[in-house]
Amino acid sequence: MPVVTVLPENLAVEVEPGESLAQAAWRQGYHWPTTCWGEMECTVCAATVVAGEHAAEPATAEEEAAIAGRMPHFLRKPGTRLACRLRVLDDGLVVEKPGVRAPQ
Repeated sequence: MPVVTVLPENLAVEVEPGESLAQAAWRQGYHWPTTCWGEMECTVCAATVVAGEHAAEPATAEEEAAIAGRMPHFLRKPGTRLACRLRVLDDGLVVEKPGVRAPQ
């Protein structure tokens, strides 16, 4: 099962096949900020891929359209992905997402 490192807290999230990063985090009890719970409406779950992009599936056209259409331009950076759609293929993916907290 692939493990994703989430900065700045240096958290390790195990992601099952077919599961998005946000779904994996929620399943394990992590707090991952959102308001739409995976519907690509709020873009609050957005994270920045900082390393290991090869370990993730490429963004779909639908994800790219949601980022372009719903996320303010000043928040978009290279490597921005929606964690509710980010599928992981292998170990090595590192993302930055302030506000993620480990389970209690």
